[in-house]
Amino acid sequence: MDHFLYRDGALYAEDVPVAEIAAAVGTPFYVYSTATLLRHFRLFDEALSGMDHLVCFAMKAASNQAILKTLAQAGAGMDVVSQGEYLRAKAAGVPGDKIVFSGVGKTAEEIHTALTGGIRQFNVESEPEMETINKVALDLGVTAPITIRVNPDVDAKTHAKIATGKSENKFGIPISRAREVYALAASMKGLEVIGIDVHIGSQLTELEPFRLAYQKVAELTETLRADGHNIRRLDLGGGLGIPYERSNDAPPLPVEYGAMVKETLGHLNVEIEIEPGRLIAGNSGIMVSKVIYVKQGEDRQFLILDGAMNDLIRPAMYEAHHDIIPVIEAEPGTEQTAYDIVGPVCESGDTFAKGRMMTPLQADDLVAFRSAGAYGAVMSSEYNSRPLIPEVLVNGDQFAVIRKRPTFDEMINRDTIPEWL
Repeated sequence: MDHFLYRDGALYAEDVPVAEIAAAVGTPFYVYSTATLLRHFRLFDEALSGMDHLVCFAMKAASNQAILKTLAQAGAGMDVVSQGEYLRAKAAGVPGDKIVFSGVGKTAEEIHTALTGGIRQFNVESEPEMETINKVALDLGVTAPITIRVNPDVDAKTHAKIATGKSENKFGIPISRAREVYALAASMKGLEVIGIDVHIGSQLTELEPFRLAYQKVAELTETLRADGHNIRRLDLGGGLGIPYERSNDAPPLPVEYGAMVKETLGHLNVEIEIEPGRLIAGNSGIMVSKVIYVKQGEDRQFLILDGAMNDLIRPAMYEAHHDIIPVIEAEPGTEQTAYDIVGPVCESGDTFAKGRMMTPLQADDLVAFRSAGAYGAVMSSEYNSRPLIPEVLVNGDQFAVIRKRPTFDEMINRDTIPEWL
């Protein structure tokens, strides 16, 4: 469920007409719903009720400070994968003891920043990283809390570019080597081993891959405890998918996921961390774009929008589907027509949909890309020297620009010309 609904034929974001936002900020833009963000966070939080747990929002899905502050005030922790994300979380008021640092390439500088600023734990991905964390911690005279990310070699049955739990993926330590790596960690004076981390991929639409991975983690927990390690926290990652196509069967609900977690891990008396991103943010945002031209091709019609692949890259990068709807709803019974929906970037890959059935549209009409709140604005770029588009947050009948569109001068003047030119 989200809070982008038609009222009297006009699309609203909560209690604000989307067309009103478009008139105020121009197109294209992203708009997020506070009510949807909070609802989806609370669904996860409630799904794990009865267990000691923390829901950490995966910031890589959507990292605007207004979104982070909204979730943090509701009790969320943050999962970060870079120094920039860590500093964004701190700037949004998230305390260090609610920030988890993930990622395969943490640098000594990033580790230093987190250890001096406060960190809940590092999710360690390799022995060399472990050695670096240990050295930085010893240099600072502190102890770094860590989990070790194990790769359970489970097929997440998702897109190859967002699968992370198979043996050929770059993430984690093979679960078969876990005992020796944990023994190495225990020998390092600058580290405190507190748990296990696992994450098998994104946009999962079935529970069974999670179940298989968590069963392996449960067995590993018992083994490591027998070896003398105080395993008291399990970080289960994120990955639960959302229904990008409304006609498809819906992925499992958070409550079903929570029941499976309790079934597979509830007997271990551990704290559970989960790191959802897409399911919290995905349906919490839409991208709104305007039709520039309707172009008649040889055998098809093109709907040319002012939004492009640099604004929403998921269709070009992942062949991803987004429902695209008119901001002003057509009259019931209006016959639909097929469009190839494209942007103005000089790439054939700048295509959002082919042969998409839509009610007839014309220049200046507005359309909305549903389920664009995750991996939308955060993955945007200035390709073709197109300025980053605004982000807007709605709360009831109010809206605010939470990232403005830079002017062309602001964008161009970031360049520096050498003195010899």
